[in-house]
Amino acid sequence: MPTKRLTSAAGITDVPVSELHFDPVNPRLVEHGRSEAQLLQVMWSDFAVNEVAMSIAANGFWRYEPLVVAEEAGRLVVVEGNRRLAAVKLLLDEQLRRRVGATDLPTLSVGQSRALSNLPVIRSSRETAWQYIGFKHVNGPQQWQSYAKAQYIAWVHNELKVPIEAIADTIGDAHQTTLRLYRALMALNQAERAGVWHREDRYKSHFSFSHLYVGLNGYAGLQGYVGLSGPPSDAPDPVPVERLPELGELLLWMYGSKKDGIAPVVISQNPHLRELDRVVTNKNAVSAIRQGLPLRVAVDVAKGDSAKLREDLVAARRLLQDSRGKVLTGYEGERDLFGVAEEILVLAESIVEDMTSINRRQRRSKRSN
Repeated sequence: MPTKRLTSAAGITDVPVSELHFDPVNPRLVEHGRSEAQLLQVMWSDFAVNEVAMSIAANGFWRYEPLVVAEEAGRLVVVEGNRRLAAVKLLLDEQLRRRVGATDLPTLSVGQSRALSNLPVIRSSRETAWQYIGFKHVNGPQQWQSYAKAQYIAWVHNELKVPIEAIADTIGDAHQTTLRLYRALMALNQAERAGVWHREDRYKSHFSFSHLYVGLNGYAGLQGYVGLSGPPSDAPDPVPVERLPELGELLLWMYGSKKDGIAPVVISQNPHLRELDRVVTNKNAVSAIRQGLPLRVAVDVAKGDSAKLREDLVAARRLLQDSRGKVLTGYEGERDLFGVAEEILVLAESIVEDMTSINRRQRRSKRSN
């Protein structure tokens, strides 16, 4: 199978570093730009290339773990091994190190530089290499994050026409997990094609794809809001056309809009994703969040007055119990603090009076019936 063929020493050849190029459609890099300079910068900043470079400087480049390259548009593109290529390029070029801020890398001797000027590669194609790359990165020792996994799964399924089940078997993931990643990315792509939201317009530079992946697969309220029903499938357009506006809203609440200056309401999955799941099941709460009110306000609306009253009174009782225990040691006769306590007493008496009045009306109503 491809994994054995790619790791065989028989097909390894040496290629000058200057002829090797980063992969702009690599699942981990695709969201960061397409130029060599952009990709090198992001790999140095975000993918621990310094660790790889220090290892190569100390031990050399291990010939029996070659780069995998594909010839595309007349260039040799590294489809597996971009971090190692970045490390070598930085070690060999002082100007590149200054450009990305890699000032702590060691200076190589003439002999070390000569040894790294050509790197071992296996010439292949993306179609041939997909199983090896997937096994190594999706759930192997160098795991990708959920967004990169989803990009990889979608490319193999949509472009190479490999069934989802076969992809799941190759990468060692559960079939349902693979389908969920695929569905979340297809929903995102569908939103962009419809023009209801675009990932490039997100408020923050980091794209937390896991918000969407978890939201569309783990929360019934969010699934229902965009019209998803049943278990995930490999449908290329999972969201019904009539619910695309709601999908755009959901993405806006998750990721915001840089163009319009709208910050996301989901900052972390816990508790914000769970709270948003509750909000979208209540029309009044949805109206509140559409008006730009904070998520916590929309959550209160979704709870309803009865549930919120109970929650508030229980919380007030707990706080007052705590305060009572501090009076003997914390109160020093401050008149303003005494005034606050009196206001609380008046409010509490008013609440009791209102409840008493409601109880009387209910008893009279029962007797009359």
